[in-house]
Amino acid sequence: MRRARTFWFSLLALLAAELLFCSTTPWTHGLWSRLSPDPIISPQGDGWESAGTFNPAVILYRGKFVMLYRAQDKDGTSRLGYADSTDGIHFSRRTQPVLSPETEYEKDGGVEDPRLVKFGDTYYLTYTGYNKRDAQLCLATSKDLIHWQRQGVILPAYKGHWNVGWTKSGAIVPEKINGRYWMYFLGTSADKTDQMGLAYSTDLVHWTEATDLPVLPRRPGQFDSRVVEPGPSPIVTKDGIVMVYNAADEKLVYRTAIAIFDRRDPRRLLWRSEQPVFLPEKDWEKVGQVPNVVFVEGVARVGKDYYFYYGAADKYIGVAKVPIAK
Repeated sequence: MRRARTFWFSLLALLAAELLFCSTTPWTHGLWSRLSPDPIISPQGDGWESAGTFNPAVILYRGKFVMLYRAQDKDGTSRLGYADSTDGIHFSRRTQPVLSPETEYEKDGGVEDPRLVKFGDTYYLTYTGYNKRDAQLCLATSKDLIHWQRQGVILPAYKGHWNVGWTKSGAIVPEKINGRYWMYFLGTSADKTDQMGLAYSTDLVHWTEATDLPVLPRRPGQFDSRVVEPGPSPIVTKDGIVMVYNAADEKLVYRTAIAIFDRRDPRRLLWRSEQPVFLPEKDWEKVGQVPNVVFVEGVARVGKDYYFYYGAADKYIGVAKVPIAK
């Protein structure tokens, strides 16, 4: 009898959470609006950012928006560029990258797809190290967002529980939960699809996989049937951990969706988008190095809104606004 009561209480709690988020969450398609009709960052020159500027991380620093973005040259090598802004829309760029491939695990392919979070006075940058053979989730730290110290590969490829291929896209939860740091990441499963996993750490440098199966699996036949990839650092609210994630179908059309996890147990999924909330619509989001892509990686809170920064068609950077739930 006790087991039956526990089951029904758990089911009712899950249904209540579902109803709560379906009725109150602002994370719906109609509430995402572009702040600029054109890209806010585009490729330039004939050097390190001539082929593509995309997939940005953004964080507030000393009253400014600081963006670290993936920049690609014509040989396909990626580096991280730096730009800042006072309004979150118009950015000024540094002339040289702040992180370039140096190590064996970055050689030739480069450093890709940054995500940022701050603890204390230190900034933690997760990124993909790619050497034209393997892609692996890496970490670097900084005090000023310009000078970076590598901490190495934090989740190596081919050595996970269910993720037996590459590792990428580390989105660290911006506060400790149950005495641990938590990070959602992308892993490649045995069927060659990309799904979302979860890891934990006590020091932000050494990470251990937290689950035996994906914490957010793909859904066959839906818009996230092929790729389920973390976006920026999650947003922690009173109702849960809000994960903005990047989803791709079998045709590799990338759209944006939402998952909400239990803030007391980051492994427990409470709610998930049935439909994408943001999708490629502009010409520059549909045509580029990779067609039909919006890929959110950066977020900043601005008054009563969130600004979400995204890569478009693996060539440009855009920004969209979403109102904060009351």
